This record gives sequence, C-alpha cells and structure tokens, in this order.
Amino acid sequence: MIYDLAIIGGGPAGVAAGVYAARKQLRTIFITKDWNSQSTVSEGIENWIGTVKISGLEFANSLKKHLEAYAGEFVHIHEGESCINVAKSDSGFNVKTDKDSYEARTILVASGSHRRKLEIPGADRLEHKGLTYCASCDGPLYSGKDVVVVGGGNAAFDSAAQLLAYCKTVTLINRSDKFRADPATIDAVSKNPHFKIIKNAVPKEVKGDKFVSSFVYTDTTSNTDVELPVTGIFVEIGSIPTTSFVKDLVNIDEYGHIITDPRDQRTSQSGIWAAGDCTDGLYHQNNIAAGDAVKALEDIYLFLKAK
Repeated sequence: MIYDLAIIGGGPAGVAAGVYAARKQLRTIFITKDWNSQSTVSEGIENWIGTVKISGLEFANSLKKHLEAYAGEFVHIHEGESCINVAKSDSGFNVKTDKDSYEARTILVASGSHRRKLEIPGADRLEHKGLTYCASCDGPLYSGKDVVVVGGGNAAFDSAAQLLAYCKTVTLINRSDKFRADPATIDAVSKNPHFKIIKNAVPKEVKGDKFVSSFVYTDTTSNTDVELPVTGIFVEIGSIPTTSFVKDLVNIDEYGHIITDPRDQRTSQSGIWAAGDCTDGLYHQNNIAAGDAVKALEDIYLFLKAK
C-alpha cells in the first residue's frame, strides 16, 4: 500500500497533523515510539490554550485519545515503532522503521527532540544509579533525600517543583546568573523553603561508588570547586532535535534542526514538511508545534490534490 502521507512523531505536532489528516481523509501512516513529548515530565502545563492546567502525563494521554477518536479508516497508528531512515523511492518516499518499511507520497517530520546528556566525569557511569533525566519517572525514589537539578529552563523548574513534593531539599544548579524559564514559573518554585538556587555554577563531576554520593561544580565567580553531598541528580539541560533519519534528504542547521519555510513548513526536499521542536523555528512550545503541523497539513493536502 502506498500512503498519501507518513507522519513521524507522537507529540503535539504529530497528533495535530494526524487529526487534520483524518478529517481531510488522507491515507496516513502515523509512526511513533510513544506519546511522550518533552512536556510529559511537567507537573502542570498551564499554557496549553483552552486548558487551565494539565499534567504532562495527562497531556500525552489526551493527545493519544484525540487522535484515536478521529483516526478511523484513514490514519493507521503504528505505536511502538521508531523511524530509522527516510529515502526517496519511485512512489515518493520509503520510510524504514525498526519493525517494517512503508511507502508514502509525502512526509511530515514531527519527531521533536530528545534530552541532552550531561557530559562530565562520572555522569555516564552513574546514570540510572542516582543520575537521571526524568523527575516524574524517578523522583519518588528520592523521598526524604537531598537532590540537585541541573538546568535553568522551564523543564528544570518543573522538575524541581515535582521533586519538592517528596525530597528533603532540592538545589537547582545554573551555569549563569540568568534563567531561560518563565518568571512566573521561577517565582512559584522559589517560594518553597526547601528549594535553593545556585547561580554561576558549572557542573564538573559526579561522584559515587555504586551510586551517586555527591555533585561537584565550579563557582565561576570565585573560580573554586564546590562539592555538594546528594543522592540524586536530575538533569534538564535542553534537548537535541531527533532528525538523523532525514539528515541526508533535507537541509539542517548546525544544531541538527530541519530548516523550514515558516509560511508552509516545507523543507528543502519537495514532498517533505517538518513541524515542532525538530525544526529551526525561533520558538518551541506545544501550541506553536501544533500550529506548525496544522499549517503543514493544509499545504500537504493542496500538494497532494494538485498531483
């Protein structure tokens, strides 16, 4: 079977595209490893328009239910599959996953991004042994413990908010004196008496034998190293676009983002569009990702009907 469209990614961009593809009755294959976008770790999303507040897990579940409700006979959902490569073919494109391969006339890349790893001595060795990248997944294991959150964006402060519900203390480490997080988010978390912020602190080393025992950072104002005794380290230092499977087909920037035309989300390769955090768009948020995907679907529909 040759699909009209292959959507790669199960976050807000992919799901928005899937809903519109179903409504436009495009024969679509929807490929996603899971429904976990970057917002899944958030304790409360307060800027998803139309919803006052929703947890990250509820948000992911609501996206899944919305697409399943509309999919019908047109959108074939392949959950639990990861895209490995997209290549040109006689019918348009061949999409290879870790389970199968599919033919599609057009492609929408909505694969988002994945977490950037902390690259300092001890981090790799002690990952899953006190160092983790998911507060919502592993946070309850550190009940009554002293922990560190590394990062200065919304995700870091969201993780800190979750951890404060059960950890003894939470210390946020930020490498500069400025934060990327929204002021409202910073203010809300900072009111907790068990929360502390350390600015101008560059991560240097994770220490521990079998498990994390301390976190070492360099205070750039005094140029001295400081060692904090902690049992948990939660890393939130940004993300890397998940675009390796199309890097040979479309133009990407120095960070790996797919370069798109903001008018219609087209890439440098005819027949391929991209939306959401995997693109070079100036701002990356759930609402923007969904809007980009809708814009792309409108253009994809016209492209297919013109053939």
